[in-house]
Amino acid sequence: MNRRSWLLMGLLAALWGASYLFIKVALEDGVAPIFVVFARIALGALVLIPIALRLGGFAGLRGRWDAIVFMALVQVVVPFLLITYGEQHIPSALAGILVASAPIFTALLAVRYDEDERPRGIAAAGVVLGILGVVLLFGLDLRGDAEALLGGLMVVLASLGYAIGGLYLKHNLRGVPPVVIAASTTGVSTLVLAVPAMFALPAAMPEAETVGSLLVLGAGGTGIAFLIFYTLISEIGPSRASLVTYLAPGFAVIYGVWLLSEPLTAGALLGLGLILAGSWVAAEGRMPGRPRPIAAP
Repeated sequence: MNRRSWLLMGLLAALWGASYLFIKVALEDGVAPIFVVFARIALGALVLIPIALRLGGFAGLRGRWDAIVFMALVQVVVPFLLITYGEQHIPSALAGILVASAPIFTALLAVRYDEDERPRGIAAAGVVLGILGVVLLFGLDLRGDAEALLGGLMVVLASLGYAIGGLYLKHNLRGVPPVVIAASTTGVSTLVLAVPAMFALPAAMPEAETVGSLLVLGAGGTGIAFLIFYTLISEIGPSRASLVTYLAPGFAVIYGVWLLSEPLTAGALLGLGLILAGSWVAAEGRMPGRPRPIAAP
């Protein structure tokens, strides 16, 4: 990965890490989860679609709209709904930590569906380490609370959706400009959720803080963030693009503890460490500080 990729990844991590904070702010103001998701996706589409049109439109998607619909459902609609409903029951910082399991699912799926991304050697040990981190979080921070367990499970399933979407994009939308993928998936997702969201309109005008949170969540945490994410997938592959999940949880924890006064437990820190270490090893195939192994020709 070059310096540009790391800079993009840092910006993406800061945006995605803040998303959990903004979701929590809207939920605590009484905004229905499905409306939160609709608002963020619609605002993201408003940012992305004009850019895609200015760069040549959607002609390259001819014959590929089935793939776009699948991507919209698996990597946008369903994960966003799962995370938002899950955050009704768990802290925003914990949601950010659990989403960090996405590279673990990418590695597991690659065993069956992607030879290039398949974990080998020490990478397989990283998968096990990351799974242990998720189990630890469920055993320590979510034990004894059925609603918290359900919320945590929802967020973990969302990370599975991200993993599926990343691999599917690699194999089925190769060559399509990232901004076109981001614009089309958010546009389709907006249409999917438009009618259900109309039945979940806020009963009263949300507070200014909530409106601002939704605007930043949509334009920044969805529109700009998805553009960066799809750019990274196209340039460095889904496994390395998913490395952003090593950075985003740190931002999510800082935002949650600092701005929302959420508790930071020893179990959360230990689980975060195991998940991030396992994800790194699984995606990179090496221990931190060791050079990347050279692929066989």
